[in-house]
Amino acid sequence: MDADVSFEGESDVINTVHWVYSGTEGEYTSSKFGAESFTYKSGDSFVSYEDSEAFEKVVVGWLESSLDIDSMKANISEDIKIQKDPVTKDLKFTWELDNI
Repeated sequence: MDADVSFEGESDVINTVHWVYSGTEGEYTSSKFGAESFTYKSGDSFVSYEDSEAFEKVVVGWLESSLDIDSMKANISEDIKIQKDPVTKDLKFTWELDNI
């Protein structure tokens, strides 16, 4: 997470959350990742970073409300399905095979 040391009278105000969303099925894994920006406005409710359990719930709530979780789940499931039953493969030029 990225935070402003001080902003609008509060300390450690989160402005960007870097996230990873993963799924696993047996030996197959797929992940999506990104970053979401957030802006604190004076007067909004504020949970201190030091209150880790409450803070985690707040941040997860921000992400769940700003990301399309259902779409990510579907994409991860499709990625795993393709890993299990590939639809493409890499082919090498015959002259490259000697260098492998």
